[in-house]
Amino acid sequence: MLALAHLVVAPLLLAGGTNVYFEQETVTSTDGRSEGTGVFSRVWYGGRRMRLEAGDVAGGPAFVLQLDRGKAYRLDPVERTATEIDLERLRSSAQMDLSVAGDLMGGDEEGGARTAALRAPKTIAGYRCAGYRIKAGSATMDLYVSQEVPLGVDAFAEFLDWTGASQALRGILDEIRKLPGFPLETRSRVSVLGKVHETRATVTRVKVGPQPSSLFEVPRDYKVRPEEPLPEQE
Repeated sequence: MLALAHLVVAPLLLAGGTNVYFEQETVTSTDGRSEGTGVFSRVWYGGRRMRLEAGDVAGGPAFVLQLDRGKAYRLDPVERTATEIDLERLRSSAQMDLSVAGDLMGGDEEGGARTAALRAPKTIAGYRCAGYRIKAGSATMDLYVSQEVPLGVDAFAEFLDWTGASQALRGILDEIRKLPGFPLETRSRVSVLGKVHETRATVTRVKVGPQPSSLFEVPRDYKVRPEEPLPEQE
């Protein structure tokens, strides 16, 4: 849940009008112990559409979201299939997870978060960044933002509304909107049942500009099939 909240709050904030491609590495840990090697992902965003690929090799399985059509697909380049995902179920799941994450982080209350500047700057993906620390409830979030990247959180309102982040993380997002730049690294820490969970997402490359429309479409030679229904609960 923290990872999902992080994914939304950090660079993966998407909405109408902005075209951007970025590569991001996400690492999680519990009580200082790393949980695996981390996840490398590539994200393309154009208008009201998004494409997400995970892994070090380009051209692998992908998730395509078409908010303008109310469609979502999971693409399998090996089987050359596109599995159509129940978008309402996906949205409901995202909103539920973010709601729980917001409760844990104390990020849903207006005025419940506070921001302080960090002393040491960083250079991330070739951009000079200033650091800020946001505290909300049991959560602490360090963000390094750059004014050299021509993007801002307010540009991503539609996706935030769709996921439910605007409400679940309202207090935190209010503070992020005040920051002078776009976050290229975000480190979140929250204490749950005596354990400290940490998620760090770092942008390793970013490119702002038009993206090929074909990235957000199902290839013509792919077979479209429905998502398998969830098993019935007894």
